[in-house]
Amino acid sequence: MANPKRRHSVCRKHMRRAHDFLVSPHLGQCPKCGQQTSPHQVCGYCGHYRGMEVIKIDTEPETTEEKK
Repeated sequence: MANPKRRHSVCRKHMRRAHDFLVSPHLGQCPKCGQQTSPHQVCGYCGHYRGMEVIKIDTEPETTEEKK
């Protein structure tokens, strides 16, 4: 197996690792409800995109218990 002849400098190591950081997602606000959403995506809270209702969201929570 090949081994390096010379060790890499600290500067070269830092340049290689310059892109290894995590980036927080860019969030905007929904103009309809004010919740944080990803840009160019349908709002998951109200279902609107660019002023139109794209997805119908139920506001009532679903019950898992059966009525007896």
